[in-house]
Amino acid sequence: MTKRSASTQNGGKVAASGHKVSQNGTLQDGDDRKVGLGKKVTLLRGISIIIGTIIGAGIFISPKGILKHSGSVGMSLIVWIACGVLSLFGALSYAELGTCIKKSGGHYTYILEAFGPQMAFVRLWADLIAIRPAALAVISLAFGQYILEPLFMPCSVPPMAVKLATAISITSVMYLNSMSVTWTARIQIFLTFSKLLAIAIIIVPGMYQLFKGETKNFENAFDLSKVQLSGMPLAFYSGMYAYAGWFYLNFVIEEVDNPERNVPLAICISMAIVTCCYVLTNVAYYTVMSAEELLASEAVAVTFAEKLLGNFSIAVPVFVALSCYGSMNGGTFALSRTFYVASREGHLPEVLSMIHVHKHTPMAAVLILYPMTMLQLFVGDIYSLLNFMSFLRWLFIGVVVLGLIYLRYTKPDLPRPFKVPLFIPVVFCLTCFFMVFLSLYSDPVNTGIGFAISLTGIPAYYIFIHFNHRPKWLQRGLDSFNRSLQIILLVVPAEQ
Repeated sequence: MTKRSASTQNGGKVAASGHKVSQNGTLQDGDDRKVGLGKKVTLLRGISIIIGTIIGAGIFISPKGILKHSGSVGMSLIVWIACGVLSLFGALSYAELGTCIKKSGGHYTYILEAFGPQMAFVRLWADLIAIRPAALAVISLAFGQYILEPLFMPCSVPPMAVKLATAISITSVMYLNSMSVTWTARIQIFLTFSKLLAIAIIIVPGMYQLFKGETKNFENAFDLSKVQLSGMPLAFYSGMYAYAGWFYLNFVIEEVDNPERNVPLAICISMAIVTCCYVLTNVAYYTVMSAEELLASEAVAVTFAEKLLGNFSIAVPVFVALSCYGSMNGGTFALSRTFYVASREGHLPEVLSMIHVHKHTPMAAVLILYPMTMLQLFVGDIYSLLNFMSFLRWLFIGVVVLGLIYLRYTKPDLPRPFKVPLFIPVVFCLTCFFMVFLSLYSDPVNTGIGFAISLTGIPAYYIFIHFNHRPKWLQRGLDSFNRSLQIILLVVPAEQ
């Protein structure tokens, strides 16, 4: 059978594969669309990405960290509100950065623009080899635990069954993100509504109890006898961790429709919803459980449901699992864009900035986390790794917001469609660096190990990026890697 010859159609050629080749030589798919990432993230999808990644398993399992360190019911609620406001300050700072630097990639892109390629690469390196695979593995393990729990009740779930369910969930998330941006976004909206429904199932009966007069656990709510000032920073640390995720929309700025309007709006709406949900959920818990009962519970939402909802409590682990899956899906969608942008900047292999010719997804950038996550799931001590890395998150977020302040003075003429008062980034930046100092003080060994792992990015930068004259064997290996993956994954450079 002979190959079909290329014919001219609408000013371009049709390749043997059935894809059009435009006059400048770039590949287009059969329905005449450019091969690239479209602007498919609407306001609703943006809100679902932020809410869907912030609300994970934490609010359902263990809000006791804040109660333990704050010392009283009233103070714990104040900490939840204060952490929501501080997180909003950070999110508004990122909204300014996202509307004046219209490039995807989040932290990496903003550090690159403000402080140059070396510091940006160190952040990218730490993300790639440790932080993101460990974080994805942990939230996936929570999914595996809770999705199987109803099947094994009243027995405990075998650890290997949890890991197998976790491996399946990670594979399904990677597949979904590789196949369709539209379906990834639609499922994220569904999972976000599932989370909000689960929270409503807790809040509504809790508020009903409150209006019935179940207020005994709020008596002496601000009893300061157990409050210790030394514990308050740790309470804030737990709270800020629970709100983490407000920055994920900035990872996909190039795919947001009308970013000048939708980014600040999505951030403000999302943070208002999350803060209200967190505070009201904790109020609902206290209508049924005393502070002592809450501290003794392993999974607060399950204990709450058993006390108030009877047999319906069996559904709570399923909702927690869906919540975890939403965090996995939203996180994978956003993080893949960091690797896509880093590849475009020359900091990662070229194939990671290529787009699938049919699916219009950055397939290679999505799949890059898969082997490292699986390796850590079955081999590594991921919880220790998260301890090493928790402070790095706040260090680099603090550096990003410091970069915003720096850009105000070094590039005053940069267009800023959305501009926050200067005190907002200043307060948030100081908060981040205070939490970094707290990590150094409270856990110097693990913090030092995490810092050392991230510093390995400096020699990696000089070996792989800085030196123009790479060894021939290394260059041949990289070229072969790019070509092989491009053929296997059917990806091509995005058309500008």
